[in-house]
Amino acid sequence: MDKNSYQSYFDANREHWNQRTRMHRDSAFYNRAGFIAGETVLTPIELSELGAVSGKKMLHLQCHFGMDSLDWARRGAKVTGVDLSDEAINEARQLNEEMKQEARFICCNIYDLPAHLDETFDIVFTSYGTIGWLPELKPWAELIARYLKPGGLFYFAEFHPVLWMFDDDFTGIKYSYENRELIITENQPTYTGPEDIVSGTEYSWNHSISEVLTALLEAELQLTAFSEHMYSPYPCFRHMTETGKGRWEIKGLEGKLPMVYSLKAVKQ
Repeated sequence: MDKNSYQSYFDANREHWNQRTRMHRDSAFYNRAGFIAGETVLTPIELSELGAVSGKKMLHLQCHFGMDSLDWARRGAKVTGVDLSDEAINEARQLNEEMKQEARFICCNIYDLPAHLDETFDIVFTSYGTIGWLPELKPWAELIARYLKPGGLFYFAEFHPVLWMFDDDFTGIKYSYENRELIITENQPTYTGPEDIVSGTEYSWNHSISEVLTALLEAELQLTAFSEHMYSPYPCFRHMTETGKGRWEIKGLEGKLPMVYSLKAVKQ
């Protein structure tokens, strides 16, 4: 991978996630006060599929401002979170201190993580809206394999790539299912509310499920579980309707679109 060819995209996206952090940290969507008081931010999907983490070392890739990381820490995991956004990592560190947890947070592009971290983990975790910001998955999968102990577990939950094919209003197909194009968007509202506009241009990539699985298998990780979920645990797209407690779907397309997929893979 020639990281330099993508650097301008990474720089732009870092600024966008800095903007998002300023909007997200005090939003009702994230409910920071409720989380500090003891409410969970993890969803039933990862809680049921990943299970107990007490005493395990966990590496959380693309952790945003650390709420999921700290939720796992409250459940007994020894967590290291990594994110591109310096404002997100600063917020995560402040939240860690406020909650009196012992999580560790590293600010860097995950492709650069070997320059900042040299150890192995029982679990590598990443979830919801992460790999779309990565242009290539082969080095991503190799990174996961590098940081897992022998027998260690990779857990991944992500929005289904079929969703990213649609325009923002889900009225038609706009993008390819495969990673064929650089997706460029400008002045978009973030998912915490239509009034929260992220200014400027951002860059992303769509990754098919076969691309994800091939990258992990070529990194010599063994797939042990795979699921597709017909709902989202978050109301983070336009025109969503709640079809059950904590279960959100696109209005008019209920029961027709897979919303999330999840998987587990083990290092041999």
